[in-house]
Amino acid sequence: MTLDPQAKALLEGLAADTEAPKINELPPKDAREVYRAMGSMVDLQGVPIGKVEDVSIPGPDGGDLALRIYTPVAAGGGSPALVFFHGGGWVIGDLDTHDSLCRTLANESGVRVIAVDYRLAPEHPYPAALEDCVAAVKWVEANASKLDIDANRIAVGGDSAGGHLAAAVSMVAKSEKGPHIAFQLLIYPVTDVPGGTGSYESFAEGYFLERATMDWFFNAYANGADENDPLLAPLRAPSFAGLPQAYVVTAGFDVLRDEGKAYAEALKSAGVETEYVNYDGMIHGFFNLQAVLDVSREAVKSAAIALREALD
Repeated sequence: MTLDPQAKALLEGLAADTEAPKINELPPKDAREVYRAMGSMVDLQGVPIGKVEDVSIPGPDGGDLALRIYTPVAAGGGSPALVFFHGGGWVIGDLDTHDSLCRTLANESGVRVIAVDYRLAPEHPYPAALEDCVAAVKWVEANASKLDIDANRIAVGGDSAGGHLAAAVSMVAKSEKGPHIAFQLLIYPVTDVPGGTGSYESFAEGYFLERATMDWFFNAYANGADENDPLLAPLRAPSFAGLPQAYVVTAGFDVLRDEGKAYAEALKSAGVETEYVNYDGMIHGFFNLQAVLDVSREAVKSAAIALREALD
């Protein structure tokens, strides 16, 4: 397994800036600003799309919950929808940091994408983000006609912590017998507590997402919650039977690789139709690096095609 040359060049450039603090060395507010600024340099900007609309819905905490709806030109009446949860370790990230990815997924799939600006840790630890994401999917289902969406073809998805939230939302929907979720798109998802796998040992430092950062993220979100709670660590669920069809993506040089693969295998073993794709030469976060990584653009397109085919 060889690191992709473009990914290697990106990592070397980051390593050369020896004065830049790491994400986990910053206060959350500053970490969010750094992540936002980094995204503007390495991801596509201003991807054309049919329509983008920001809306606000009632949140489970009594406040407002912001959503962003992406409608591609190809979307017809009663189209499928993907409710998307951004990554960022439950601590950083927002609608803007994943705007390009959502635009591209919508354009390439022809599916409406609805991104969720869930509450972030440590200000709002577990289960705040999960509660927001469940509330968003319920709202989309309840308002399907108004949104011109087919309520029977709603998918959930996300990258990293967003992939974790998509998996957890799917578990909640299964246990509560609703909302109906037709598909889950899990992009290098967090499925367990940090550590304990070969990929954590091999890629603990120097590959974009580091072990120390992942520990910082998880501790901020979990805030002392039971690590065996399957809504916090989906891989620890007693059963995976009855969960929605899944498309699981991992990156070869990523601490999360092994737990993502293990989750895909657990779904398959439980009889859940699952496609697992590992991009051998990639690093964590590569779906948001479309401006600098050729493989990123190819991977996003492949994921969008899988989404479209599953919902068709």
